Amino acid sequence: MSLPNYKPSDLSEQEYLEVEKISDVKHEYFDGACYAMAGASINHQRLIATLTGKLWAHLNGSPCEVFSSDIKVRADNGTKYFYPDVLVSCDNHDGNSHFTETPRLIIEVLSSSTRKYDRTLKRACYQTIPSLEEYVLIEQDVVQIEVCRKSDNWQASFYYIDDDVTFTTVGLTLSVLEIYQRVENEELRSFKHT
Repeated sequence: MSLPNYKPSDLSEQEYLEVEKISDVKHEYFDGACYAMAGASINHQRLIATLTGKLWAHLNGSPCEVFSSDIKVRADNGTKYFYPDVLVSCDNHDGNSHFTETPRLIIEVLSSSTRKYDRTLKRACYQTIPSLEEYVLIEQDVVQIEVCRKSDNWQASFYYIDDDVTFTTVGLTLSVLEIYQRVENEELRSFKHT
């Protein structure tokens, strides 16, 4: 499969982790190759900030923590590392300060350049992580949230503008409009004028 910004190399897992600590640009790692992460849109960042804030407040005082965009997830015995947009982990990370192997919830905000990658390759890799309970895909150009839960054999449930969505892993329910509260797209503009 062709990956965006694919840069072939033969980096070992340890070399990748060392180089990534000092790199000015974030890279995801896939079977010995790494590729640069592209910048995100304002709507992308609005969704990440809203979800991170809501999860942070909800998880306050619990052993679980929310992280956004800068903490890697280790998958497939270290042959793959990804930077999810938002993740929740409830473990102490075994001394790893730059990645986790035990996410319970992963959220990716989709764009035209990442949609296929997030829906196929990343989904397949994430769903092999034993600790993962929910994988969430959020569109930024339309109002649509897709939630895949391990308890439902990873079958997708979809949520739209008038719905509430529950992140069962952490016991948090939010309205879809609350999640999209600062996002500006054609669907939301039309909805606000009706």
